[in-house]
Amino acid sequence: MKTFLNMRTFRLLLLLLLCGPAALYADGGKRQFRGAWIQTVNGQFEGMGTAAMQQTLTYQLDELQKDGVNAVIFQVRAECDALYPSRTEPWSRYLTGIQGQAPSPYWDPLQWMIDECHKRGMELHAWINPYRAKTKSTTELARSHVAMQHPDWVFSYAGQYILNPALKETRDYIIKVVEDIVRRYDIDGLHMDDYFYPYPAAGQQIPDAQFYERNKRGFSNIGDWRRDNVNIFIKELGEHIHELKPWVKFGVSPFGIYRNKKSAEVGSNTSGLQNYDDLYADVLLWVNNGWVDYCVPQLYWEIGNKAADYQTLIQWWDRHASNRPLFIGESIERTVKFPDPANPQLNQMPAKHQLHLQMPNVGGTVLWYAKAAVDNMGNYGSMLRNVYWKHPALQPLMPFIDRKAPKKPRKLKPVWTSGGYVLFWTAPKGKGWENEARQYVVYRFAHGERVNLDDASKIAAVTDKTYFELPYVDGKTKYVYVVTALDRMHNESKAKKKKIKL
Repeated sequence: MKTFLNMRTFRLLLLLLLCGPAALYADGGKRQFRGAWIQTVNGQFEGMGTAAMQQTLTYQLDELQKDGVNAVIFQVRAECDALYPSRTEPWSRYLTGIQGQAPSPYWDPLQWMIDECHKRGMELHAWINPYRAKTKSTTELARSHVAMQHPDWVFSYAGQYILNPALKETRDYIIKVVEDIVRRYDIDGLHMDDYFYPYPAAGQQIPDAQFYERNKRGFSNIGDWRRDNVNIFIKELGEHIHELKPWVKFGVSPFGIYRNKKSAEVGSNTSGLQNYDDLYADVLLWVNNGWVDYCVPQLYWEIGNKAADYQTLIQWWDRHASNRPLFIGESIERTVKFPDPANPQLNQMPAKHQLHLQMPNVGGTVLWYAKAAVDNMGNYGSMLRNVYWKHPALQPLMPFIDRKAPKKPRKLKPVWTSGGYVLFWTAPKGKGWENEARQYVVYRFAHGERVNLDDASKIAAVTDKTYFELPYVDGKTKYVYVVTALDRMHNESKAKKKKIKL
């Protein structure tokens, strides 16, 4: 994707200037979750080979960084398999083409992605599908696969194998897999998508009636019982993650409709499939009880969709799911495909962005999917990097995990080096994950300008280094440089200032 504006993008910007309010250009403030999903289950990397896949991912990460993305959600477990050397599950066929076959030349995609994302200042969230054990297109399972080792733990449904949520054994098994990831890898988050109980298939019934009859646990209908199976799992998994590493964020990305109003008063004015009733996922319970750390409903529809209007749904989630950070799953393809109902000359990107700004509890966006942004579908990527996500953003705060900021950097000093004029500083003292500085924010202000750390346009860099190369010209122009420290949860320290002539 080229960094300059093509004529189509220029015209779109001109139209925005002429007919859009200034709010369309606002970037949502200094703190935003700007994520992108990189999926593997679609086969985009299958059999590609180590060098080609690394080259492809490097290009995608570079372009996403230019677009302002600060978090990558990478799929590492699509069907009880692994895109990392798991101690429990076989290598994924979506990596090598054959389930159970290790990549050659050997590499660890998860570790590689963690290193590459952190090098670019991005978070890496490991994305797993909890219950799906076999997709429709998989024809052969490795001998070590859980469905082969424990066929009584799975049931068949619509060509898939599903780990039975009714069984404690499957719950313990998934938690064991996640514990292995959390212990061994420096991930920033553990992410699950919308597949809990399987999506309904016409003419098919979930074959779990015998399990319900065997142990109803006081529930008078099977729907409540199924929801409780998932609830128990979500609560236990979140607790296990935070026992191991309190800073690892546990997030879920549910289907975009919780319930329709015709099913319950709390529901939205929609008429589509429902998390609560069809997938047995009581997402609001998880959010309101604090069992998850963030929620990303998949609002993949367009503004004006008859069954699931985007505006109706973003307003609904903003109103009902504010007890934990709320980010919106955004379909790039549908956003650029449909015109703005109020201005047919534009696609829906400006209107959707304005809706985000109007929602007090929406703290970010996750792009479905990363490659669509990288390919600049409908100029979406250009608009991110040149307008909406032009300035850097820090991660939203999660005070329920940690609210204490680290100490400020020390010994801020500009130094002439063989490589030019460089601003150096010393890391603040701090012990433990909640007190150590992990990154630094460098701000630049003109001489006499008010130092306002809430202004994201003044951020010159977010870096894990303890130095910053200064753009020296002739030594005549005065600036004030400010450096702050960030801990793992992006709590920001007090400022350390230095006046510098450039």
